[in-house]
Amino acid sequence: MEGKLAVIASLGQKDKAPALSSLLQETISTQNQPSFTTDLHTIVESVVNQDNLLIGRQILTDVVKALTHASIGNHDIRKNAVEDTLAVVLPKIVSYEEQVIALRFQLADLLEEEEEWSSAARVLMSVYNESGQRSFTDSDRLSGYVRIVRLLLEEEDSVQAETYFNRAQLVVHSTNDKETLLQFKLCQARISDYGRKFLEAASRYHELSYVGEIDEDERRQMLVAAVTCAVLAPAGPNRSRVLASLYRDERTSELPTYNILSKMFLDHILRPTEVKEFEGTLKPHQLAKIAISSNDRLASSSHDDAGDTTTSSRTGPSTVLDRAVMEHNVLASSKIYNNITFRGLGALLDLTPGAAENMARKMIEQGRLRGSIDQVDKLIWFEGNREEDDAQGKAGGLGDVEEAEDTGAPFTKRWDTQIRLTAANVESIVQHLTDKGLIKIQVA
Repeated sequence: MEGKLAVIASLGQKDKAPALSSLLQETISTQNQPSFTTDLHTIVESVVNQDNLLIGRQILTDVVKALTHASIGNHDIRKNAVEDTLAVVLPKIVSYEEQVIALRFQLADLLEEEEEWSSAARVLMSVYNESGQRSFTDSDRLSGYVRIVRLLLEEEDSVQAETYFNRAQLVVHSTNDKETLLQFKLCQARISDYGRKFLEAASRYHELSYVGEIDEDERRQMLVAAVTCAVLAPAGPNRSRVLASLYRDERTSELPTYNILSKMFLDHILRPTEVKEFEGTLKPHQLAKIAISSNDRLASSSHDDAGDTTTSSRTGPSTVLDRAVMEHNVLASSKIYNNITFRGLGALLDLTPGAAENMARKMIEQGRLRGSIDQVDKLIWFEGNREEDDAQGKAGGLGDVEEAEDTGAPFTKRWDTQIRLTAANVESIVQHLTDKGLIKIQVA
């Protein structure tokens, strides 16, 4: 090989490029020979070190084209050739920037085929971090950043993925390409998921599950992810709206997680066996451990009864799922009971009485639970939902029912409201049956 290159070096400038190109094609045709990698290395090194930059760029462009999948079918041979060529050319990146970028893209493709997500992402990072920004349009950079985010999320490196996602957000306006925008939105949902912004993630996953351009199996996976994130979200009015949207989606009834979705939407208390079954469907980041602060630990133990072995010794939730289920059960309890003792709520949640009070207090402070705490009697009082049905008091012959006077007795008023609502519903049913001719009302 050295002899052939020496002969080419003695040729005139016009003849060098065709001769080098011919030698390159001859070398590529021997790709199955043991000497292929060495011969290619020698050619590239000779081209890079020669004085004529124009010839060097022309031949290196031919090398890049020759290293495509169409020319070299063997994955390992192609990968070794690309890595070796890149190592030779990289010191002269200022002169051969375009060729280095093309080789890095090829190497990233090869690493992605091997599912070396992190390595592929690092190669692409070097493309956009080290190369001149004038080499890329905003649309190209958006596609590159989204690809890096996707690779990093496959490796579950959400911190670095968010950095490149923020860069993508700055240039997302630059394209109208549907595929790129869909990938961007999916990355956005997954970033929210990994960042434990479960409400936001659930909404975005659910939105994507309706996009017709996405494969049906992938849409189903997004719907499953939406349900999972909704279940893990903090209990409260915002989560209730997301749960309602998912529960009314006819497709969710076919999902394996439908049971826990329906129980959460209907405010049923979740049992440990149901939670354990759902836990098996979660990803590692959704099972992250939660650290309990020293203040919470102190507050959780402040009401414990000394020497009482019947109460739990747990001072708080241990995982994201644990916290979501406990908060849901607190909210479900508020639909069943008017009030509950700290010990009673602690027994329901498998927490110390102080920890149960601490959780309820935080939910009340954040506006996710309506109620008040009586620390003297160690009671949590729940405030019921005072929103009445639109048709209440107006069905059938009852007509418009006047508002009852506020006597300051909330439980009496609630009892009166329930009686009035029941009577209105019965009257509505009778009126409907009469209109259908199913019953006849005889006037005395």
